[in-house]
Amino acid sequence: MAVRADATPVEPAVGFVHSWDVVTGADGPGTRLTFFLAGCPLRCAYCHNPDTWQMRRGTRTGVAEAMTRVTSYAPFLRAARGGVTASGGEPLLQARFVETLFRQCRDAGLHTALDTSGYLGARASDALLADTSLVLLDVKSWDPALYRQVTGTGEVAPTLAFGHRLAALGVPVWLRYVFVPGLTGDFEDVGQIADYAAGLGNVERVDVLPFHSMGAAKYEALGIPYPCAEMRPPTAEEVEAVKEVFRARELVAP
Repeated sequence: MAVRADATPVEPAVGFVHSWDVVTGADGPGTRLTFFLAGCPLRCAYCHNPDTWQMRRGTRTGVAEAMTRVTSYAPFLRAARGGVTASGGEPLLQARFVETLFRQCRDAGLHTALDTSGYLGARASDALLADTSLVLLDVKSWDPALYRQVTGTGEVAPTLAFGHRLAALGVPVWLRYVFVPGLTGDFEDVGQIADYAAGLGNVERVDVLPFHSMGAAKYEALGIPYPCAEMRPPTAEEVEAVKEVFRARELVAP
């Protein structure tokens, strides 16, 4: 685990929080209080939270207010071996808010997880990462052209660089890969991601996330065409085959 870079308190910060939820079995170990922060620079075809894309859809929230909610759940989160997760949207779009929130969560003895694409990894200060117990790093593709096709914009290189930085700092990573038959899941592409993950040395596990269409109703409500309307969820056998690519590199893919 990374060591806190300094003990200087950070200034109060304000974020735009789209919503929050208490979840188990996702967003990190144990039961999590997850803050979904508003705003994201990517437009992933399979995104199931298009309502978080715009910063204006968030509620202006001070860290003190967020910590009031954290404190109310803290005994339960500790007992459930969980913690606090910053998700989105893209939480590093509001890196200062996350940095302040995580500092105070760690002072309260809570595990912290950062759920990010890594595309804005350069925005994360060393202080933020020192107060991050775990990064949930979403690697969408190895191939730059496919990455742009999946995200609508963006480059994969910042994500890969962020992963190397996390490795150098000793921040644990759970790598995430969304499997959409017909879009992602090419074995050669998956194999290159697996080689990259195995070479980092700080990837504790790989979560292969099967595509689902539960976000389709949100697109309809927002009047946005649903890019994956013709896509299907993978079968259990197909998901296992992708997991095997990672397992072949001695990575844990439960």
